Amino acid sequence: MPPEDLGTTRQLALELDHTPAQGEADFLVGEGNALAHGRIMAFPHWSEPVTLLVGPAKSGKSHLARIFADRSGARLAGVDDLAALATQGGRLPLIVEDVDRLGYDEAGLFHLLNQSLREQRPILLTAREDIANWPLLTDDVRSRARRATAFSLELTDDIQLSQMFVKLFGDRQIKVDPRIIAYLVARMERSAQEVVLLADLIDRLALAKGSAITRTIAADALDRRRIDRGDARDEQDGDGLADE
Repeated sequence: MPPEDLGTTRQLALELDHTPAQGEADFLVGEGNALAHGRIMAFPHWSEPVTLLVGPAKSGKSHLARIFADRSGARLAGVDDLAALATQGGRLPLIVEDVDRLGYDEAGLFHLLNQSLREQRPILLTAREDIANWPLLTDDVRSRARRATAFSLELTDDIQLSQMFVKLFGDRQIKVDPRIIAYLVARMERSAQEVVLLADLIDRLALAKGSAITRTIAADALDRRRIDRGDARDEQDGDGLADE
């Protein structure tokens, strides 16, 4: 398929055959996530049983949840499981992912948090929004969730963005010129989700051309992402990096 037929990122739905590395050693620790990472690594020595990780998409919440599961033997709770888990009781650690987005039973979540606080059952919650913005019908769950030890995850500098690109391309067994990564970081929308989208799109564009990843491909990907977001095209400055 020629590159011009790829369309925008929304049209690139085919999953590539690669597995992201999500072990302890693969987590990129930086200023914006060090406290959250430290909390997970401190298990089982938690002073309070409930931990809440808050951060945007692709910020590392699920990676930390995977690490927590490996360290604790935690079970991932399903959307309809909370009431039953609260009734069963016990101290088996649990993970409740995207608690603000997946439509968990509010009464079940209330009872599960109560059971956790009463019996010191470790629970890891993840969410994109702060507790104040969760779509709850009552304040009962909100009041219980506020007793969780909460940590925010965010990308704080160019180094973390660059490290994310290196890791994502490494997951695909691709080596990329560091100057191309610097070129991307200087021009992209600054978010973890954007790094993931750009790395995926760049890989696809390079595969479609049958070439290594070049600055031209990186610039094309940046333009396509601007079109997806509805942004105006920025002028690209030369930086002395020629395509091979």
